[in-house]
Amino acid sequence: MDNEAAVFWHEQMVSRGQRELLNGHKGCVIWLTGLSASGKSTIANTLDHKLHQAGIHSTVLDGDNVRHGLNATKQLLRETHGDDFAQRFGLGFSAIDREENIRRIGAVARLFSQTGIIAITAFISPYRIDRDRVRDTLLPGEFIEVFVDTPMAVCEARDPKGLYKQARAGKLPGFTGVDDPYEPPLSPEVILSAAETPPDVLADAIMAFLRQRGIIGQQPGC
Repeated sequence: MDNEAAVFWHEQMVSRGQRELLNGHKGCVIWLTGLSASGKSTIANTLDHKLHQAGIHSTVLDGDNVRHGLNATKQLLRETHGDDFAQRFGLGFSAIDREENIRRIGAVARLFSQTGIIAITAFISPYRIDRDRVRDTLLPGEFIEVFVDTPMAVCEARDPKGLYKQARAGKLPGFTGVDDPYEPPLSPEVILSAAETPPDVLADAIMAFLRQRGIIGQQPGC
């Protein structure tokens, strides 16, 4: 028998509604997208901290952190699993590798959301179709796309990792915004102008949206 034919979906005894009732809030996926150095990770962690303080269950899936494990690079996997394994499963930064990177993250974020947890993701996720595919795997209203709208000039001036400088020097081919496109969302749920606004104010804007949607409570502390 083909092993693929023996794969079935198994329903869980504890429903999503029961988990959300226990948590006291709904689960969702907050998908922060924007250029490198736009402020995605800082906003995501600030939001996570505010939610935690309010007693809300949340977690952050960060682009760099995920590349150390679930979506490890070929170089990292080669050190632990050998070259053949690394070539097959390691992810680089080509268009197709980025597609798989986002597909895996979307699947993990969906698992968190289904258990009543607010999953906050911080990824450049440059291609609109990849973000839309994640949205399509979730229930209506479950995917909250947050466009961190920071001008390229500001991102490049920040450049905390020196990536733009390397890309301009030709040392990082295919770098988003320099020689590879970034496709901004067409109709994001939230737009954050992050050039000069402090991260805590931006996080508060997302909190306000979550209250408006009834995902978290209306109390000032939530």
